[in-house]
Amino acid sequence: MLNIDWRKWFDRMQPQTLQIAAMLLYLNGFFSLISVIDSTDYLGYIRNRFSIGLIVGLVVVALHALSGLFMANDLKLGYKFAIAAAFSPFVLRFWAYTDLENISGMSTSLYRKLSGGSTLSLIFEIALCALILHPQSRSHQKIWYH
Repeated sequence: MLNIDWRKWFDRMQPQTLQIAAMLLYLNGFFSLISVIDSTDYLGYIRNRFSIGLIVGLVVVALHALSGLFMANDLKLGYKFAIAAAFSPFVLRFWAYTDLENISGMSTSLYRKLSGGSTLSLIFEIALCALILHPQSRSHQKIWYH
């Protein structure tokens, strides 16, 4: 059984890498929710195009929020969710742009498939992946998370 304090959303005693990662997870989760609602972004495209699209979008939003919450409560499951959440934009954008490419017949660059055309978003997503996979984050979760 998971012992979760639902009021604890941030842990100041964790290393800076995990603290910043938790903040980015919450922020990216908020923007993922907007992306699910907005049909012009990749999650909105997946929502409109595929029958499981809404479920996929909501799972991505939940992964971001729950991974931050679980990491704040020192749960290994939160770290695993954080890895999945951090890499989900790359996988889902690649899926969406590849599908759009197959439908329209127009070629899309690999950069566009991975970034969605937004360099600023790409920087934050790469930073989140780097923070989660940083040796200090990995060693902290191995020692202190249960």
